[in-house]
Amino acid sequence: MKDRAILLVDDETDLLEMLQSIFERAGYTRILTAASGKAALKIWKEAKPSMIILDVMMPGMDGFEVCRRLGSSPDTAEIPVLMLTARGEEMDRVVGLSLGADDYVVKPFSVRELMLRVRAVLRRRKRPENGPVERHGIRLDPEAHRVISEGKEVALTATEFRLLEDLMRHAGAVRSREQLLDNVWGYTFEGYARTVDTHMRRLRSKLGESQKFLETVRGVGYRFNKEA
Repeated sequence: MKDRAILLVDDETDLLEMLQSIFERAGYTRILTAASGKAALKIWKEAKPSMIILDVMMPGMDGFEVCRRLGSSPDTAEIPVLMLTARGEEMDRVVGLSLGADDYVVKPFSVRELMLRVRAVLRRRKRPENGPVERHGIRLDPEAHRVISEGKEVALTATEFRLLEDLMRHAGAVRSREQLLDNVWGYTFEGYARTVDTHMRRLRSKLGESQKFLETVRGVGYRFNKEA
């Protein structure tokens, strides 16, 4: 896991150096850095990192725009993105998640929390893949990382893909937010239920008419309807 390339993106040189040092001490051997959003996209094309840790507030192309560009293309949508946001800026977190970020860490952050979240994201990428699943005209293929709905391919981020897969494989059962956090994100923290809700809204918007099969069970969680 630690031989996978991780791209760190921040315009603050001191913070970028600190992040690089943190990952090197943790045993990660392939650390890439970029001081701007434009540089980050260029490095991605050349190095194809397994994960991007991306600061929100940067001059020129900010983290939101980088995230939007990555999430809008099937070629890059599956790359996990962890965003760094300022303390108290809830809107940053909401916007980042709505644009396709997989998770976020609030500054100032603890090294332990940061590494926990990074490991959780990379661990999700290493999970053994199941075979394709198809329900109500939606076909999900984990090996190809493709979702076809109503005959058209749907570009989903890595987290949106796993969220849909979890719900489809448990069709008919109500999945609580805590269960989804644990299985899709790899951890459960009190107060992070909104992360699930934000990703569900984005997933529904991408599925179009097929979103009708994703049901909200108030006070509990979500369910993929087994019956048409």
